[in-house]
Amino acid sequence: MRPLEGLLVLDFSQFLAGPWAATRLADLGARVIKIERPGSGDIGRQLYISNLSLDGDSTLFHSINRNKQSFAADLKSPGDLAQVKQLIARADVMIQNFRPGVMERLGLSPTECAALNPRLVYGAITGYGRTGPWAAKPGQDLLVQALSGLAHLNGDAGQPPLPFGLAVADLTASAHLVQGILAALVRRGITSRGGLVEVSLLESILDLQFEVTTTFLNDGGTTPQRSAVNNAHAYLGAPYGIYATADGFVALAMGSIPQLGELIGLPALAAYDDPGTWFGRRDEIKRLIADHLKTMPTRHWLSWLEAADYWCAEVLSWPELWKTEAFRALDFVQEITREGGPTLRTTRCPITIDGERFTSTRGAPRVGQHTAVIQTEFSLEAGS
Repeated sequence: MRPLEGLLVLDFSQFLAGPWAATRLADLGARVIKIERPGSGDIGRQLYISNLSLDGDSTLFHSINRNKQSFAADLKSPGDLAQVKQLIARADVMIQNFRPGVMERLGLSPTECAALNPRLVYGAITGYGRTGPWAAKPGQDLLVQALSGLAHLNGDAGQPPLPFGLAVADLTASAHLVQGILAALVRRGITSRGGLVEVSLLESILDLQFEVTTTFLNDGGTTPQRSAVNNAHAYLGAPYGIYATADGFVALAMGSIPQLGELIGLPALAAYDDPGTWFGRRDEIKRLIADHLKTMPTRHWLSWLEAADYWCAEVLSWPELWKTEAFRALDFVQEITREGGPTLRTTRCPITIDGERFTSTRGAPRVGQHTAVIQTEFSLEAGS
């Protein structure tokens, strides 16, 4: 039995952050019914991160909506809305990520839903919170990265602000919503009372930066200074970064600079025996390291560094990683199949509980695929 078996989750959300949170709950055993508009469904069905489409939907949609049922409902139709409210009265959790005010106009605000079901845990994701001057701004990942300061941490000094190469605001907010929902469910088990769980993309991406913003807040407001050479962390000294070798790249994390010099045969590093110089003079140190590491292949350097337990790693592409025994041991790729449709390879849930890895073979649903079944099961009646 999976930990969340027996829980009913209604997923009203679209795009990435909300659907991914609902998928994680499904991975852990919850039954997730996706509420989407008839015909076109979730806008995310046509949100492409490549030109690859399967059975009319993007691979992104397939990957973040696996193991769900689809109930088609026009929330502006009194009859459909009445049926949705009957589902809410039976649900344990609902998730939505509309802009502030949308669910209120539909009659599905947290207060109204709590009146239908006092035990309901209502999860909401916004871009910037429900109040404040940015509340109505588009809650889109790249825009939040730009506003949050995150882009100023990436790239080398002298380069313009650079975005992270993933939808990091969406994914972080999704994880935070799951944490909040699970906490509210634990409280409900004690008090029998549901609750409202709210997260925003901006707050989540700010929280992701807590390590460096705490330094900023307690260091006189000194702005982060990116290294001009192989920057990987604006607040860490040499050798932290990724370096080219004769045939690839190697990542070096924290470690003693003189020890590194001994291991790679670079005597000039012995002069930097004061740890304070590893940040204050990091660019000149990193230039020495960068020039030296280009002279030999990656495996040569790793043979010395790994033997001494110096923190390092080869930089792998996905095809290279996929071939490693370490990756194969994780058994991290699963196949999901849409009923009567294509099979998609994707990643599994990364959580292991009591030694069990959670996989699922059921692919994302077609729009309204389960509407009739759900109407019958829950004896849903259309309102007047």
